[in-house]
Amino acid sequence: LSPGVYGPSAVVLQLSVVLGVVFVLLKAAQFYQKRKKLNKALEAFPGPPKHWLYGHNHLVRRELGSVRVVLPSLVIHHPEYAKVLLGQTGKSLHLSLEKLTAPLLFDSPGEGLLILEGAKWYQHRKLITPAFHYDVLKSYVTLMSDSVKVMLDKWEKKIAERKSVELFQDVSLMTLDSIMKCAFSYNANCQTERSVPQLSNPVIKERKMLLSNEKGHDKIQKKKHLDFLDILLCTKDENGVGLSDEDLRAEVDTFMFAGHDTTASGISWLLYCLSLHPEYQQQCREEVRGILGNRDSIEWEDLGKMNYTTMCIKESLRLFPPVPVVSRRLHKPITFPDGRSLPAGLLGSFILRAAASDKWGIITRAQGGRASHKHLTLRCHKLFLTFLF
Repeated sequence: LSPGVYGPSAVVLQLSVVLGVVFVLLKAAQFYQKRKKLNKALEAFPGPPKHWLYGHNHLVRRELGSVRVVLPSLVIHHPEYAKVLLGQTGKSLHLSLEKLTAPLLFDSPGEGLLILEGAKWYQHRKLITPAFHYDVLKSYVTLMSDSVKVMLDKWEKKIAERKSVELFQDVSLMTLDSIMKCAFSYNANCQTERSVPQLSNPVIKERKMLLSNEKGHDKIQKKKHLDFLDILLCTKDENGVGLSDEDLRAEVDTFMFAGHDTTASGISWLLYCLSLHPEYQQQCREEVRGILGNRDSIEWEDLGKMNYTTMCIKESLRLFPPVPVVSRRLHKPITFPDGRSLPAGLLGSFILRAAASDKWGIITRAQGGRASHKHLTLRCHKLFLTFLF
């Protein structure tokens, strides 16, 4: 084609089309080679028949409904594979509830510990760890007990009126109330006023203002027990750097929303399991009554004495884990003990409930003391991962 006939613009257009086609073909070739390499690596692992183009996406959508993004992944169940996948250190693997799913949980301007990666994850983890020291947790027992009493009072009134109880809703409000009291020293009254607090910004601003003046800072430092927010605001790393306002808000939101929901789920499933087995429920009741005597509140020292109740709690968490799937994105290839390997870039997903089943020799019931602490420690190390946050 002659520039004289069609002009320079036509040549530019044709050249753009040619370059565009070449670019698309190169990308298609790269995708094909990458997919070929991935399929070859996954051939060693059993699975249902896959489509030549979109793999098992049709099966995922059929089972789980609409999925926003599907990444190349391998779902594993065997505990020996889990040890390799979850036992990596350094930068090869990172804790993930992937960033693409995080907005479904809560809206926050930053990234909390749940979805951070790399050096920033380690920094946040190091800064936050002191907030979960035993000495800090001990002071929470009384506050949690008070929140439970409010919930039980509500249930007694409903039972007297022969009304049914929406278990998860009430338990969820109770755990949120507990977190607000323990972590932020804030009495939200959400159990009685039926309002869910949206308080992360107001609470943070109020506490930062208190810390900004000398009297307020001394008042917080002299508190018998610093709460979660106090520790986040006051803690510094080895370079004297603390959390930014954005990071602080993200960690508060993560702890408040993701924390109370998973805890409520675990408690609700425990009550469900005990309702199916009245004999175990009665044993738990007798154990608690024997420890408390005439008291109506649990103390820190009582928790270590509740052996049978603890076994039932762990068994319920094993059967119905609040976080049923844990994923790791591979940043370098890994090899399993049997010689099979996974390439970098793959997402490895571990189904907790499937792994902790009788097929792998783990207990099913706490009957007869079968689920002893020693037994659980030996058999479930690396597997009992009900809470991963």
